[in-house]
Amino acid sequence: MNDDVNDELVVDQHGEGSWIVRTNALLTTVFAATATVSTVVFDQPWKAVAVATSVVCFTVGVVAFLWGYWSAVQRSRRDDIAVAALYFLVDGCAPQRTSRVMNSLLAAQTVIGLATAIARSSTDGKPGSTLAFGILVPMLGLGLNGLWGAHHGRFRPRAAPDDGVRHGGDDTGQDEGHD
Repeated sequence: MNDDVNDELVVDQHGEGSWIVRTNALLTTVFAATATVSTVVFDQPWKAVAVATSVVCFTVGVVAFLWGYWSAVQRSRRDDIAVAALYFLVDGCAPQRTSRVMNSLLAAQTVIGLATAIARSSTDGKPGSTLAFGILVPMLGLGLNGLWGAHHGRFRPRAAPDDGVRHGGDDTGQDEGHD
């Protein structure tokens, strides 16, 4: 097998960031199961379980998003990080298989969240559904993608200061005492 092809297929259970991929897959599976059962049964305790699962996935996603964003900002001092590459793992940021798995999980979260919310658009005859919480779950995928990209993604190094861009000095037009 060609080394280039081999690099693209690596998403092993012990590789860089594999815990992020496994966490995404596990939480997406739990969300899919609870949302599906709750949509079919649509009674307590399943409605509460579906809401709790959605809120947990959303919370994990927000924490991962903020952690990944903070890490990407720190890393952007030396690497040229594009937002699309960071959150969608495109442009060679991640191995092709990792990108495909993570983005497929994000797509599944989006489709399942929307489908279950639409399937049960009212609760007890009132507009709105407890299953609408499922539309928050794609934050999990975005957050974990960003976390993976910030810690394990490949980005071009930033251009050196002699790239023709002015980086300070008296001729920049900045007020004195301001950086």
